[in-house]
Amino acid sequence: MALLFAIIVVLVTTAMSLPPVIRIGAIFTEDQKDSPSELAFKYAIYKINKDKTLLANTTLVYDIQYVPKDDSFRTSKKACKQLSRSVQGIFGPSDPLLGAHIQSICEALDVPHLEARVDFEPTFKEFSINLYPSQDHLNKAFKDLMSFLNWTRVAIIYEEDYGLFKLQDLVKSPPSTRTEMYIRQAGPGSYRQVLREVRHKEIYKLIVDTDPAHMQQFFRAILQLQMNDYRYHYMFTTFDIETFDLEDFKYNSVNMTAFRLVDLEEPKVAEVLRQMERFQPIGPAILNKTGVIQAEPALVYDSVQVFAHGLAELDRSHDLRPANLSCEKEEPWDDGLSLYNYINAAGLHGLTGHIEFNEGKRNNFKLDLLKLKKEELVKVGEWKPGTGVNVTDVGAFYETTATNITLVVMTREEKPYVMVKEDKNLTGNARFEGFCIDLLKWIAGQVGFQYAIRLVPDHMYGVYDPETKEWNGIVRELMEKRADLAVASMTINYARESVIDFTKPFMNLGIGILFKVPSSQPTRLFSFMNPLAVEIWLYVLAAYMLVSFTLFVMARFSPYEWNNPHPCLAESDVVENQFSVSNSFWFITGTFLRQGSGLNPKATSTRIVGGIWWFFTLIIISSYTANLAAFLTVERMITPIENAADLAEQTEISYGTLEGGSTMTFFRDSKIGIYQKMWRFMESKSPSVFVKSYEDGVKRVLEGDYAFLMESTMLDYAVQRDCNLTQIGGLLDSKGYGIATPKGSPWRDKISLAILELQEKGVIQILYDKWWKNTGDVCNRDEKSKESKANALGVENIGGVFVVLLCGLALAILVAILEFCWNSKKNVQSERVSERSTPER
Repeated sequence: MALLFAIIVVLVTTAMSLPPVIRIGAIFTEDQKDSPSELAFKYAIYKINKDKTLLANTTLVYDIQYVPKDDSFRTSKKACKQLSRSVQGIFGPSDPLLGAHIQSICEALDVPHLEARVDFEPTFKEFSINLYPSQDHLNKAFKDLMSFLNWTRVAIIYEEDYGLFKLQDLVKSPPSTRTEMYIRQAGPGSYRQVLREVRHKEIYKLIVDTDPAHMQQFFRAILQLQMNDYRYHYMFTTFDIETFDLEDFKYNSVNMTAFRLVDLEEPKVAEVLRQMERFQPIGPAILNKTGVIQAEPALVYDSVQVFAHGLAELDRSHDLRPANLSCEKEEPWDDGLSLYNYINAAGLHGLTGHIEFNEGKRNNFKLDLLKLKKEELVKVGEWKPGTGVNVTDVGAFYETTATNITLVVMTREEKPYVMVKEDKNLTGNARFEGFCIDLLKWIAGQVGFQYAIRLVPDHMYGVYDPETKEWNGIVRELMEKRADLAVASMTINYARESVIDFTKPFMNLGIGILFKVPSSQPTRLFSFMNPLAVEIWLYVLAAYMLVSFTLFVMARFSPYEWNNPHPCLAESDVVENQFSVSNSFWFITGTFLRQGSGLNPKATSTRIVGGIWWFFTLIIISSYTANLAAFLTVERMITPIENAADLAEQTEISYGTLEGGSTMTFFRDSKIGIYQKMWRFMESKSPSVFVKSYEDGVKRVLEGDYAFLMESTMLDYAVQRDCNLTQIGGLLDSKGYGIATPKGSPWRDKISLAILELQEKGVIQILYDKWWKNTGDVCNRDEKSKESKANALGVENIGGVFVVLLCGLALAILVAILEFCWNSKKNVQSERVSERSTPER
């Protein structure tokens, strides 16, 4: 029984094991005979057979066929011949067109097809295992790097006919909608012509997809056309940039960037390459006698390793029965699907990094980003499908190796940003001073360049004219490449950003309204009446008359206000009322002035009238007293406008902006109703409300009846130097000043980094305080405001009270004289009547 069980185990084990010999086919083009790719294929099989770690009881035998590069018919015949010899897998070819034919044959017969070629089609292909990263992933890597470097004008130079198919996704959907693409096909005979066209179009960013075998001719064309300075940046699609001779480009600041698959710095990879190089006689040939392996041989080597790992996994659970296949019968191989699934599930670490597949396509891999830095190629980052580009050495893209470069800096004279010194003996950059000049000195020191300052000829920042469809000012100078930088109080906006580039803003601001300080209210003799409006005084007078008359009527009507004038004569029928017309008015007057009148109401109704009048006078007198203190001690200003809405609703005060500036563009292009209304007013006003410079605008404001719409930093500068100027309302928008460069300039990102560093260190704030607050012509507004709040009251403030007193005394004297005259006249008349009525004796 035990013997029978042992026999069964041996039979089962034998059935589950791999054949002792497994044939694999490989197809190379005729120009690849004895190439590093073929030699790497042979070396990989040799190493697996010798090592016996993966396939202990199996030997791999290869069948290599060579085919013409453009002959798909003969290539198919060679593949069918190999399949008839019971090969368990086919490798290659690397040509994209021939590879597609072989893949269709393998798919029909269920034979694993291992490839290391560029695949243009993103669709799933059965029985295909491709170690070359998909073109979708590569295009995404190029896009991510272009976005990081902020490329806006790019030239794509491709050599092979299928090169455009490789990069079509990059062309159809660039990383930014503002990116311009210039696409040309070029070969060894037309490199110079195409590069000359690129130079003529002033495009400095190039994506190069040429045959690595012709790269030296391409480099020679670059040198001949002198397109090897700091402005140019070449991104190569090949993974083999480390194998190129870059000696002519190491010391002239030209930018060269590429991705690589083989990380030579990884210890396991370095050990495999050392063993490969020692393998004679083909080892040095695989590495091109440089110690660096190209991407294609590395991928071919890894593809053999992947196939061996798939066989090893299959060996644990399935048996493998080789079969002679026929392309005519098209009967699929029974074990082909199982072998393909195990190869697809293989996971290992090869020369090209981590190897993992998803439906036969390379997944979860890593590309190293290489950059020509100073004197050598160095790794400056990496890219992964899930996380994108990760630059670990940002400084490699912003090196300051060319300190002898002199840039033309365009600017515009504007206090306190750029000012020309009065000393006529000064020349060059020494003629200028100001905030922007100091900022430029700091940035030049940080980035590393020399500069020559020029003033813009038309004294304009730059605005687009819809009629002529042209730009003017500094923007035009940059567009036509007459300047490398523009350092001035230049606002970043959409229109300018569409034709030139801006750095990160070095100053944030908005639009404010500059207006003349309102004149003080003229002091009047009767200013003590100002706490209450005229209509309130009239209402108080009306209330005084109404309450006095009501008190008189109610006192007459109420029986409790009639009293016996002779208390001793209780039976007397004579009664009298104390609230006559004059007494009623006197009672109301006394209580209104917080004094007694000697009259006291006795009836409930008259007391209610008196009480409610007292409450009324309490509120009126208290309010008057409180407001009088403010009116007499605080200087009141006449402010005709408080904000932009007040400005838009009136026509007496004109308002305007700087001609040809971003503020003018803001109102012209605004979609907000109030700003559109203001623009129509400014546009139609005659004479023109636009000024040529900020100085003209400030001067016009000081002349009166004019409000100047200007940027808040300049407004702050003007207000701090002239106490007759003030800001009305808040800011109308929010924007920033930036340093402008032509489109695609390599200096933009370098200067942006310098600006961020200066902001973090507080240098820009120090420069702002220097030119805005620490100069000798600053208006001391605080002391003036303190004096205005603590002035003693003079005759001009409360002299009216004395006038009222004198007038009251004069009126009393006049009434007393009239009363005396009236009484005298009355007495004379009464004496005459008595004389006539006396009888004679």
